Amino acid sequence: MTALRRLDLWLPRLLHACTRSWHRAGTCGYLNTSHHATLMSQHRWKSVFHCQSRGFTLSTHSLQSRDDDSSSGRLTGLTEDDVEDEDEDFIDDREVEELFQQQVPAGVGDGQQRIFIVHPDVKWGRRKQHLTTAELMMAEAVGLVNTLDNWTVVDKIILSTKTPENKKIFGKGNFLHLTEKIKQTPGITAVFVNVERLSALSERELEEAWGVKVLDRYSVVLHIFRCNARTKEAKLQISLAEIPLLRSRLRNELANLDQQGGGARYIGGSGETFTEVQQRLLKEREMKIRFALERLRKKRHLLRSQRKHKDFPIISVMGYTNCGKTTLIKALTGDSGLQPRNQLFATLDVTVHAGQLPSRMTVLYVDTIGFLSQLPHQLIDSFSATLEDVKHSDLIIHVRDISHPETVNQKVNVLNVLKNLQIPDRLMSSMIEVHNKVDLIDNYQSSEPKALPISALKEQGLDELRRQVEEEIVKSTGKHILDLKVNLSTSQLSWLYKEATVQDVHVIADEGSAVVKVIISAAAYGRYKKLFTGR
Repeated sequence: MTALRRLDLWLPRLLHACTRSWHRAGTCGYLNTSHHATLMSQHRWKSVFHCQSRGFTLSTHSLQSRDDDSSSGRLTGLTEDDVEDEDEDFIDDREVEELFQQQVPAGVGDGQQRIFIVHPDVKWGRRKQHLTTAELMMAEAVGLVNTLDNWTVVDKIILSTKTPENKKIFGKGNFLHLTEKIKQTPGITAVFVNVERLSALSERELEEAWGVKVLDRYSVVLHIFRCNARTKEAKLQISLAEIPLLRSRLRNELANLDQQGGGARYIGGSGETFTEVQQRLLKEREMKIRFALERLRKKRHLLRSQRKHKDFPIISVMGYTNCGKTTLIKALTGDSGLQPRNQLFATLDVTVHAGQLPSRMTVLYVDTIGFLSQLPHQLIDSFSATLEDVKHSDLIIHVRDISHPETVNQKVNVLNVLKNLQIPDRLMSSMIEVHNKVDLIDNYQSSEPKALPISALKEQGLDELRRQVEEEIVKSTGKHILDLKVNLSTSQLSWLYKEATVQDVHVIADEGSAVVKVIISAAAYGRYKKLFTGR
């Protein structure tokens, strides 16, 4: 009966999640509604996560127009939700909110959470971490928990293991010691096992042994994302990333049900077992989310095309979480609206900010989601559409927190993610590596001669960075640096100011002309010649 009660809590929300889209079409119509109502009558779903908004968004801004004050280097942007055509709106806000709220993976209850962190220190084998230490990985796990409002680390422990692939992770002696320590620590609401993913079997075994909810890095990071989601795309991506957790939960519930002989029972003569119904509904939910995200991807492609049409070079700023990306972009653009935070995943959005290079060329800096070690590929896959803009950039700036003791390991993780995203070779080879926070290191000396030392916070080294960015942008975009002679009685000069980057104007008064030094794209130069020289 215990397993049936847990199933009772889970099944109704799955059924309700697809009601709007499929029940009207008759997909779920053959279910025995009276039996379903009986199941739903005993319990009510309760939200398992209490999220405090910090005002984050996860959106991509498109370029609309130049700011009237061109010296500020800022541009006005729109979110994707702002530009959606209501006549073609395939999924409204209420449906997105239902998908987002109704199927929250099992959590640890509302209000304050008291977390016990366990880090398995693998001594040898393929799972051993060679570029970091157990202490540093534990520190990162503590940082993840502290990122969440009302979550507190009450205790933590690092335990060695030779068998991380076992369902209980640790050997018998260490596991008994750990279990005793957890049960003797008062007020624990969950145990955070600092591994990438726990199998459904491990999760069930550990929860039964410890009597509290067990979390892994996937579920904790995903919960951080969930608390900060604001746009349609963010909520849909998070809902998609939660599918593996829901499937894991389903396997645990059905395993308990099968032990009591209930897993093979048919629902109201429909010919489907409980197992088959839940698997089908979860699959239908996943298909609906993927369809919605594909439509939003097309919207994103349109916005990207609009930016390209305006001929502004795009620079993606990437790096490990909390490396200083947002602080750097704020320093490069003077955008006072950016508010960097000193915490993991302070930026969960992908936004675009305009700045000017020494030549007065306007470029767009794309602020991206920070990366994290041991971040499961399924989570990266769910957010790959958000990072798709990176592939279409003209340049990548890789920002490293050079003061961090794990800076080498962080670089490896970022490069591995970029590799998994299949970033073009041209972008990887031209990437500018920036060593940020050098002001925190006494007598800093770089072992990598091509890296640029800077302090984004104190705005040190930014002139050299801008110079290198301009050099790479001119090279990657195929822009030309030309001296053009213009007739001042025509609109040539004003056209160049609008369509190209004017660096210098030397007026020849006697001739009523000027020699103008410009940076101009091949396409714009072709239009210029056609308009003013007839060629």
